[in-house]
Amino acid sequence: MRVASITSSDIRFPTSRELDGSDAMNPDPDYSAAYVVLRAEDGSEGHGFTFTIGRGNEVCRAAIDALAPLIAGQPLDDLGEFYRRLTHDSQMRWLGPEKGVMHLAAGAIVNAAWDWRAKKAGLPLWELLASLSPDEIVDLVDWRYLTDTLTPSGARDLLSDLSDKARRIDHLKAFGYPAYTTSAGWLGYDDAKIERLAREAVDAGFTMIKLKVGADLDDDIRRFALARAVVGPDIRIAVDANQRWDVPDAITWMSALAKYDPWWIEEPTSPDDVLGHAVIRSAIDPIRVATGEHIANRVVFKQLLQADAIDFVQLDACRVAGVNENIAVLLLAAAYQKPVCPHAGGVGLCEVVRHLSFFDYAAVSASLDDRVIEYVDHLHEHFVDPAVVAGGRYLAPAVPGFSTQMRPESLTRYAYPEGPAWQ
Repeated sequence: MRVASITSSDIRFPTSRELDGSDAMNPDPDYSAAYVVLRAEDGSEGHGFTFTIGRGNEVCRAAIDALAPLIAGQPLDDLGEFYRRLTHDSQMRWLGPEKGVMHLAAGAIVNAAWDWRAKKAGLPLWELLASLSPDEIVDLVDWRYLTDTLTPSGARDLLSDLSDKARRIDHLKAFGYPAYTTSAGWLGYDDAKIERLAREAVDAGFTMIKLKVGADLDDDIRRFALARAVVGPDIRIAVDANQRWDVPDAITWMSALAKYDPWWIEEPTSPDDVLGHAVIRSAIDPIRVATGEHIANRVVFKQLLQADAIDFVQLDACRVAGVNENIAVLLLAAAYQKPVCPHAGGVGLCEVVRHLSFFDYAAVSASLDDRVIEYVDHLHEHFVDPAVVAGGRYLAPAVPGFSTQMRPESLTRYAYPEGPAWQ
């Protein structure tokens, strides 16, 4: 089967009107998707997207359109080669290499191809990936720049214990996967709203919530004290600075918040500053450090792990070049025995990233220790297969595909700038 066509759309949701998604670095985001429909010769489709926060979504769409000729008419039977064709083209690669807008665009197309393949197989993506042999999984990865840390043969060894995989899959279908919520902690919310949402989160079964921090220290101390008083000492509270601080600021700020027992500090400084993360982690111990949603590619993840700079790997389903590169990140995390706690605070990210975590437990790490998937309770209604969380746990996706397909009426209403939502 070959690619017959690729079409793109600019889809934006006006979330800035209610300050949903607001944080210290991004005060007024409009959650958006540069959206892809890949059609095969027989008319079957795969849907994919990459996530942005408004302005610039049109740039991602243009990058998708620029990459489309590379895979037009190409076979879909080898998605390892499909992924490498998009990321290895020398002229397009020059614009990264393997980072930024071109990598976001490649991720959207790769994710659409995996949605197509999972639908053709009649399986949700996580089960399709879990059904692959170690050799098939390893062949999906671009191993260039990784072999000083993890080789293909080493990755096969990580994946070779298949004896208990069926039990893990049954466990996921029966009990789901632990989640935490960020919905209570957006920076633009007033104290009353934080208090109400934090209480509702605990009542809903969440054992961990997250607060945005980083704009004003006194404000953060007040908000954290309020949240801790509401949820009590046994609920984990993570905090997220969204890259706002320099290294000394991160250390000072977290020292001031330490008395409220933060579980982790997320994105304390620039996502590119590997050594800065290592300094912060050493200085604020035992508070943990998490990052990853803005990490450009597998190479930077490798360096963070090599430098022992993070405690939690926060991969993003759309930031790097889609499923294939995220498999590389899962394998690296397993090699370093670091928990993967994916980022999901954006339109569609809850829908897609759950597949990667379910696959990780079923076939890669075989562990749920200290692992949680972020959950944000908005925009799910726009998807054909929306994420479902019950009792503080993601339920296992059962619909064939990657859960990337938006409803036709949503694609029409929120198309930018012509959709009715933007008139």
